[in-house]
Amino acid sequence: MTTPLADDHNHFPGLSRIGALLADPGRAAMLWALMDGSARPAGELTMIAGLSPSAASAHLARLTDGGLLALEVRGRHRYFRIASAEIAASIEALANVAQVSAPQRAAPRPARTVPLEMRYARTCYDHMAGELSVRLYERMLEQGLLTLHGASLDATAQGAERFAAWGIDLSTQHSRRRRFACTCPDWSVRRPHLGGALGAALLEAWSAHGWVERTQRPRVLRVTPAGQQQFDAFLAG
Repeated sequence: MTTPLADDHNHFPGLSRIGALLADPGRAAMLWALMDGSARPAGELTMIAGLSPSAASAHLARLTDGGLLALEVRGRHRYFRIASAEIAASIEALANVAQVSAPQRAAPRPARTVPLEMRYARTCYDHMAGELSVRLYERMLEQGLLTLHGASLDATAQGAERFAAWGIDLSTQHSRRRRFACTCPDWSVRRPHLGGALGAALLEAWSAHGWVERTQRPRVLRVTPAGQQQFDAFLAG
């Protein structure tokens, strides 16, 4: 008797289908390029993946049909983006698993060899990741601003005051059609950072305050002197 490979059985619904979509290096390269939250045209993704236009088109169609990418049509051009924040968080988590479980002969670069600016502060789809984000999240827990229940988080009354001071209305974030707050494994630090609607709102607020800003390098965030002062004060407080 052979083990079934299809997803027709409820023991592992959808897992092999998603695994097949991620297994191809070209498709994986396209997905990783979109992890900065951007929408990119098919031609740009074709060059990133190093594929022929016809092959890239087929891969993009599979990723879109499989629900991992969303298609935006702008005039005569087609743009692709990660379909949701939850999918982006899953990809980041799988990158973390790949760091831990890869055989030694094919192991990805250890975190210490990842460029410093990428390790320190970067985007993970629509929220902040990297060493600074991990430290800020851990400090929020230490100060009792957040309570952790499994992988889900909620804000305390003290946390609501702090987030309001940063310009975040928690009721608005709770009303969004996504998880309010959750942990997201950080592939470079290998400890969780803050994701969900609250994580996205924090990045938006800190950007509006001029504490962090995007750079020309995909996903890399620059922490401004004013931002570093604010973050250092929070971490030391």
